[in-house]
This record gives sequence, C-alpha cells and structure tokens, in this order.
Amino acid sequence: MLLSLLTRDPVAFVIVAVALAFSLTVHEFAHAWTADRLGDPTPRRYGRVTLNPARHLDPFGTLLLLLAGFGFARPVPINPSNLGRWGTLWVSAAGPISNLLIALLAAVLLRVLPPSEIVFVVLLYVLSINIVLAVFNLIPIPLLDGSRILGALVPSLGRSLAQFEAQPFSFLVVMLFIFIAQEPIGNIIGRVQRWVLGFVGL
Repeated sequence: MLLSLLTRDPVAFVIVAVALAFSLTVHEFAHAWTADRLGDPTPRRYGRVTLNPARHLDPFGTLLLLLAGFGFARPVPINPSNLGRWGTLWVSAAGPISNLLIALLAAVLLRVLPPSEIVFVVLLYVLSINIVLAVFNLIPIPLLDGSRILGALVPSLGRSLAQFEAQPFSFLVVMLFIFIAQEPIGNIIGRVQRWVLGFVGL
C-alpha cells in the first residue's frame, strides 16, 4: 500500500504521490480536452479542461489509493450524444493514450539524460505508474475506459454497460470485483510493466 511507503521511505512516498497526482490529472485532462475538441461542451462547463489537479482528484478515490493500493480520479462528465460513437471511443481512449505517451517520454529521457540517481528514480516511478494506469484503465471492466472503448466498438454491449453503470450499486460492484480480482489484475499489469522495462533496457 502506498501509505506504508511513507514510513519506509518518505522521499519515495513524495515522489510517487506527486507522480500519481500528475499522471491522474493528465489522464482526466486528456478525456476533457478530447471531448472539448470534438464538440462536447460538457467538460468545459464543469471546469475540467484544465491541468489543475484540484479539478480532477477525488478525495475518496485518493484515500482509497493510499489505503488499498487502487483508487480513482473524478470522472470527466461527457454527453455521448454530442460525440457520436467514434467520438466517444476517442474520448475514452484519450486517457490511457496520455499515460502511454508520458511513459514513452520517461523511457526516452531515461536513455538520453546524463546519469543522475534522483532523476533516474523519478523517471522510473513516472514510467512505472503510467504503465500501470494505462493498462489498468484498458481492462474492459465497467466504469473503466476499456469498457467504454469496447462499448463503442460493440454498440449493443455498450448500451448494456451504460445501463449497468447507471445503477446506484454499480460502483460498489466494480470496486468489489477489482478487490477480489486484484491478484490476476496485478499479474497482468506486472507482466506488461516488466516487458516495457525490459524493452527499454531497465
């Protein structure tokens, strides 16, 4: 758990916390910016087309991240009727794509910057965190980006997923599923993470 890192290595805790806040903020901003560019005014109306972390971080989601090791930011509100099927797909994919781009940039900087222990540690955390965020959000579980991408590709399934997500109990069901399935989910993310780190020579 992230909170346990505070007592073991306070410096690492600060680096991870800042990297997480930055990465989650960019992820949600990417959703909002893409929707705004594609003609949906909803995110701008709610003040989400910004890189201000306070507009994107969710207090309960952040606390859950500290205590349980997984959490969430505040979802960006969109109106799919303003976007259409493919616009919704691109808005859903924008968050994970932004994390992949950050991970790619961190990997490049790790290879080209002069050796420095603190820079290496910061970039390694940024790279690892963004791989985790990208892969996790691409899992086709309701409320995650992966399910919305899948729903856009298969409209009949998308309607069923949207109906489920509209239920008041959907959040609790998804959180329970993630908690129960955290080991296989962690294994999938870990394999991708190790492959990427090996690919960039780390």
